[in-house]
Amino acid sequence: MTPQNELRLLLWPGPDGKPCYLSTDDSGGYMSRLADNIEAVQLGTATDLLDRASEVLDDQDADRDDLRHTLTEVTRALRDVIRVATSHGHLLAVSELQS
Repeated sequence: MTPQNELRLLLWPGPDGKPCYLSTDDSGGYMSRLADNIEAVQLGTATDLLDRASEVLDDQDADRDDLRHTLTEVTRALRDVIRVATSHGHLLAVSELQS
């Protein structure tokens, strides 16, 4: 098991919406691979949403519902991207301390 400062912030919440962490010595283990795959999907979704948001903003005929829906989806994606960045920033900081 890894020490407390090497916990990986996972992308899904634990009970009661609290942060969920992974503690493992095996970065190739099932849970680590699952987290890596979910991160890849979330980042891909954010990229797609950025393109879609640009299209909606460029569309002079886009109505309020289109804008609201797009902004809602972009907000969710941005929240996911920030969580990925936070998790990876923490992992980078820990690995730099070990170097």
